[in-house]
Amino acid sequence: MTSPPGDLPSNPAPSPRSGAIVPAQARWHGRLAARLVWGLIHLVAFTLRWRITDRSGLFSRGAQQPALFVIWHNRLALCLIIHQRYVRAATQTDRRMAALVSASRDGGLLAHVLELFGVIPIRGSSSRRGGPALRELVGAARAGHDLALTPDGPRGPVYQLQPGVIAAAQLTGLPIVPACYRLSWKKCLRSWDRFQIPLPFSRCDVEFGEALRVPADATEATREQLRQELEKVLRAMTHD
Repeated sequence: MTSPPGDLPSNPAPSPRSGAIVPAQARWHGRLAARLVWGLIHLVAFTLRWRITDRSGLFSRGAQQPALFVIWHNRLALCLIIHQRYVRAATQTDRRMAALVSASRDGGLLAHVLELFGVIPIRGSSSRRGGPALRELVGAARAGHDLALTPDGPRGPVYQLQPGVIAAAQLTGLPIVPACYRLSWKKCLRSWDRFQIPLPFSRCDVEFGEALRVPADATEATREQLRQELEKVLRAMTHD
């Protein structure tokens, strides 16, 4: 995910005959499961006690500047609710968000969950559809959408920031906003990322860190320095 996009369409639709990887779509039972997940997230979120700390300085009333949000893979459960409840509410705008989702079959279910939240799913990862996905991210940024990436996904290692986030920020010109939250009550799955499921009536402390900008002319050494800096910031915000 480090090659420049060039002047390409923001939403290419590859044909199976072209040899391009076509993202797997959720079947009827996957779409049903996605709607159930969407409903459960809303139900649990309604019971949570929220506290927001915002150090980004980007979300004043009427602010139009889109941002690239990064949040660990195991915190995906509440990230869409947080964008709706805080970012859109604070700016009092109808800003949309595009999020990177794996091109796998599991990603098809998550993509449908995103669509139910009004989020634009962009299918791809560093191992599958990386180039087309990055071009679509650039197109979404040019359209004025916020972007969301899980810097340690889709396979980890957990809490290790991959270089694609810095490359995406350099190409889109968007400021990176690190985000994380801490739950007082939760269930952690036995997955590679120890995925966190919020339990009802938990306290949820959300933190947005200071925005980080990647210069358009950043060298490889500069990108690596910024990657390490961003990983350090995100780890400091992470309390399991």
